[in-house]
Amino acid sequence: MMREKLALYLDLIRWNRPAGWLLLLWPTLSALWVAANGFPGWHLIAVFTLGTILMRSAGCCLNDVADREFDRHVKRTAERPVTSGRIGVKEALALGAVLALMAFGLVLTLRVETVAWSFAALAVAMVYPFAKRYVAMPQAVLGVAFSFGIPMAFAAVTGDVPWQAWALLLGNLFWVLAYDTEYAMVDRDDDLKIGMKTSAITLGDWDVAAIMGFYAAYLLIWAAVLDAPQKSLLQLGLALAAGQAAWHFVLIKDRAREGCFKAFRLNHWVGFAVFVGVATSKL
Repeated sequence: MMREKLALYLDLIRWNRPAGWLLLLWPTLSALWVAANGFPGWHLIAVFTLGTILMRSAGCCLNDVADREFDRHVKRTAERPVTSGRIGVKEALALGAVLALMAFGLVLTLRVETVAWSFAALAVAMVYPFAKRYVAMPQAVLGVAFSFGIPMAFAAVTGDVPWQAWALLLGNLFWVLAYDTEYAMVDRDDDLKIGMKTSAITLGDWDVAAIMGFYAAYLLIWAAVLDAPQKSLLQLGLALAAGQAAWHFVLIKDRAREGCFKAFRLNHWVGFAVFVGVATSKL
């Protein structure tokens, strides 16, 4: 019985799909390296890595509760534990609260400025599941939520959040728009039937072109903020990321579910390439 319950909890927090938290981790670690102008120390790496995993898991709990009525009508999500009734709403929310409190406990080991920014990050994360009902491109709200590790990283290292942090957040928001629009393309037919708002629906026939524009904006903003023309290793990391974006065009251009989902699922490698470029440029 306990093993079955544990398996359901792990399914709820997408434990077997680490791509989700890796998408949040790479820009956060990149920001740590930028803020510290090099290796930020094992304590900060451990706190932000574990905190990212915990908060993404807590977000899955809230998201599945908020979307349970919609998810019943979507092929990809119909068998999620909350949607299928195998985990109750209160139970899922309690698990999410425990995970969020664990993450907050980690934040308390950092500067007080980081603790303060964590409340803003939590607020944005809690808004996103409900934005899909009212906002034409809720992926933009998700982009802010998924990028908030950047200003928090700067606050943890320096006690300040300079303009560079916000510029990197803006750039990363465009990356989130790119990969989560690919994700939304997978469910577009189902989302249209149930009245869900997504960037894939809003963009319509311009979806693929917009995604490529989002990738370009992401990489160009990061290149400008980080002074890439003066750093050959950073240039290499950004070039590898751009090459992957070009490959994703091949995957999504026909708008097939399989290709769009593959592009989304492998997107964390784009962030990894950028992170390696950032970290090696600080050696």
